[in-house]
Amino acid sequence: MELLDAIRRRKTTNGPLLPDPVSAEHQRLLLEAAGRAPSQLNSQPWRFVVIESRETIDEIARISGESMTEAMSNGTFFERYKPYFRFSQAEMDSKRSGMLFDKLPAALRPFTSQVFTKRGQKLMNTFGVPRTLGEENRKLVAGSPLLLGVMLDRSEYRPGELSSFYSVFSMGAAMENIWLTTVELGMGIQFVSFPMEVPGRWEEIVRLLRVPDDLELMAVYRLGYLPAEQRRPAIDWSSSQRRLVSQYVFREDCETPQEGWDES
Repeated sequence: MELLDAIRRRKTTNGPLLPDPVSAEHQRLLLEAAGRAPSQLNSQPWRFVVIESRETIDEIARISGESMTEAMSNGTFFERYKPYFRFSQAEMDSKRSGMLFDKLPAALRPFTSQVFTKRGQKLMNTFGVPRTLGEENRKLVAGSPLLLGVMLDRSEYRPGELSSFYSVFSMGAAMENIWLTTVELGMGIQFVSFPMEVPGRWEEIVRLLRVPDDLELMAVYRLGYLPAEQRRPAIDWSSSQRRLVSQYVFREDCETPQEGWDES
């Protein structure tokens, strides 16, 4: 597969993965690709924990689902991320960024314009939206054959110091290598983020994975092979839209947009 093709096809997997175990060879390739990423002074600050234990995956799934329900119920998630939510194709075409909620139960569609109001939050709670989403999230994580914990060496990751920026930048490059490799291997990948949204829940995962004091758990991802047909959950979104090149690239100075590179 050509690199540019993999970059263009790269995406986040919102739906379920096949239950089939990820082969040892593919696991090795994913982590080898991560280790090939650039890092400041070749410091290679990343560390990874590969999780296949059904008991551990189920426990992380429970924490993730409960975290999503809580964050959705109390409104903190919608308040934090409302600049990125789109509820019509016209809005998505205009903004060319964010997440388009293009699959919603019929009972909720009339209330999308009120989602960020107190009344809207009350309606969503009444219809059980947070609980539905939380259970969908639990099932998605629990149905994953492989989880990957990403950590940084605290001797490099020192918030407030320049080395911290370098280490986070390097970790991002390592994860992009993994993400692109999943495209070639016919796999999907998604960030298990909701335990980060609720105080105390991320620490539960840190303890579960026995992360030592000299490492910082930065992220957890779910991975697996993609089914031939993707089943979309009851409430789902898409994020395939991208800004035009002229909206994020400048020529010579930051007052002159790049011209002529936008797709026709």
